[in-house]
Amino acid sequence: MEFLSVTHSAFLTAMSCLVALVAGFTGLSLTRDLSKKPVFQRKASIALAAVALGGGIWAMHFVAMLGLKLPIPFYYDAAITLISALSAILLVGAALLLLHFTDRTPRVISLAGGIVGVGILVMHYIGTAALELCRAVYTVTGVAFSSVVGIGLCVLAFWIAYGHRSNRNILIGTVCFAIAVCSVHFLAISETNFVAGPTRAEFGPSMSNQTLALGVVFFSFVIFGACLWVSVTYLDSAGDKVVDMGSSPVPHAKGDLHVPCESDGKKVFVPSRDVLFVRADGHYTQVYTSNERLFCAWPITAAAKRLLPVGFLQTHRSYLVNPERVSRFERDKDKGRCLFDGIDLPPAPVSRSKLKAIQAALASQAGATRA
Repeated sequence: MEFLSVTHSAFLTAMSCLVALVAGFTGLSLTRDLSKKPVFQRKASIALAAVALGGGIWAMHFVAMLGLKLPIPFYYDAAITLISALSAILLVGAALLLLHFTDRTPRVISLAGGIVGVGILVMHYIGTAALELCRAVYTVTGVAFSSVVGIGLCVLAFWIAYGHRSNRNILIGTVCFAIAVCSVHFLAISETNFVAGPTRAEFGPSMSNQTLALGVVFFSFVIFGACLWVSVTYLDSAGDKVVDMGSSPVPHAKGDLHVPCESDGKKVFVPSRDVLFVRADGHYTQVYTSNERLFCAWPITAAAKRLLPVGFLQTHRSYLVNPERVSRFERDKDKGRCLFDGIDLPPAPVSRSKLKAIQAALASQAGATRA
């Protein structure tokens, strides 16, 4: 059996490592603070994170494969290439579902990391099996070594990123994830030989390196764009911390807290006891009193940090309500709303996940009566 000589493009090798790093950061950042979000939003975030992580594994592999240089022309089976991508995305999605919809015990974290490690290996070997006009010849040591290193590093990455969900740990976990993905590929390739083979029966249509490059470049740009998008959340968090450092500790008496607002270009401070409810408005909030609506520079997360400790209730991810100013609570099947006395005041919705808790809190107010 005559093995083909193999060389690699240094530039594409470096780019493949960068893709793995960006995909890891994007996927792990998309799953931050999911426990505070509704079930549908958690599922959507997990789906996006699975695409980012699983698709990043696939993109890293094929960016590196584009840098693979053989003395003969070769192609890829498009159907098998697609299967390799979907396999990685599904296995990563299964791991994320375990982490976010079961108790996050040490065993669950280890299992999730192991599943992602297996996903990297499955993607690599299915992706390599897509080669046409040549085939890969593996060695036992190469498969075993890349498997142990890949799964071990993935378990470590998830232990770091999910053992304690801090920004610092997410960044360290990102680096471990990228090293795991790159290690599986390059350790396996270093022990893999290639031999020329006749054209075989195709499972799907053939795809040239040029066609593959278009798909990989497009998906890589999507991952980089998503990375920029999730990076904004870190900037928002940093901005919130700057505001917190410059303010005094949150008082526990509702009358002592004043909410900074703007009215006709002037800054006014509204006592929290006069606030009926607060509504999110993009990166800012709208503060409603009995006779006016005011602009507030606080994002809803910063408003919640200050107002929840002084008695406000979060009825919805976008609403904070002063229970003492609620004139009536209405429930319609699995939804609810709080109504207020005032001129043209809209009701504050109560989400299904918070319905029972809000109803109980309002019923415990002094002077409250049940219908």
